[in-house]
Amino acid sequence: MSGRPVDDTERERIRQLHADGLNCREIANKIGRARSTVSTIARALGLSFDRAQTQQATAARVTDAKARRAALADLALDDADAMRRRALASDTGRAARDYAAAYGVFIDRHLRLVEVDADQHGLAAVDAWLRGITGTP
Repeated sequence: MSGRPVDDTERERIRQLHADGLNCREIANKIGRARSTVSTIARALGLSFDRAQTQQATAARVTDAKARRAALADLALDDADAMRRRALASDTGRAARDYAAAYGVFIDRHLRLVEVDADQHGLAAVDAWLRGITGTP
C-alpha cells in the first residue's frame, strides 16, 4: 500500500463499519481511503463483501426507481390532462396550439416512462391503446 500508513485504529474502524453492514465503497468514503485500500485491509482481516448483500441492495434500488417512474408517469398523465383542458378552453388559436403541443409532450413522456418498465404484453396493450385514441392502424 502506498500513501499514508494504515494504523490499528483504522483497521478496527473498517472492521466495525463492515459489521454495521456498509459495503466497500461506503467504508472507503467514510474513512477517506481508496476502495482498493479498504478491500485489501478487509481481506487481511478475513472480511469479505458478500455479493448477495450487494445484489439485494441493487434489487431494492431497481424496485424503488421503478416506483418513482410509475409516480412520474402518473404525474405526466395528470399534466397532459391539464394541458388538454387548457387547449380546449383557450381563447386564441396560438394558445390552443401551444397547450396541445404540451399535451402531446406529456403523453409522450407518460408512455415512455410506462414503456421502460413494461413487459412485451404491456407494450402491446399500450400500443393498441395509443392506436385506438389516435385512430391510426
